[in-house]
Amino acid sequence: MLTARELPSLSGSELDALFATAPAGEIPIGKGRGQALMATGSFASRPLVALVRLLAWQGKEFDGSTHSLRNLISPFGVRAISADVYVDASRLDGRPCIVLDYSKTSRLAKWIRDEIREIEPGLYVGLVYVRSRRAPIRFALEFAPSGDAARQSATEVAGARIR
Repeated sequence: MLTARELPSLSGSELDALFATAPAGEIPIGKGRGQALMATGSFASRPLVALVRLLAWQGKEFDGSTHSLRNLISPFGVRAISADVYVDASRLDGRPCIVLDYSKTSRLAKWIRDEIREIEPGLYVGLVYVRSRRAPIRFALEFAPSGDAARQSATEVAGARIR
């Protein structure tokens, strides 16, 4: 079983392969501890993960009732930069993924679209798109184990929200 701690040591192509072979998974609810995965597979990756978490981005908090999220930013975990959350086809391979869409919810990030898939229970890998182009950054979100009622199946949501 792969853990969040192991992700920074993987190469970018290995992370992309994990994303490509994973199912969409369940749309998470609650706080996900984030890792900005930059310079993965290198000696610099772990220090960058720690630095970004400390100073800039700590993760995302998902609200199942509104199908939205807010990013947790700054050393204080301020809830800011919201996104709509729904299931749609991935820009990478056309298969279902969970989309984090900032186009209608944020002036600051309106050109950003994140896509996540669940690679292990409660562990997601994400790709970032800027103006429809893949950005060279990936990220991970790790959610505390919870019961089935705490998360909503992506397939349940797909019927109502797929675009």
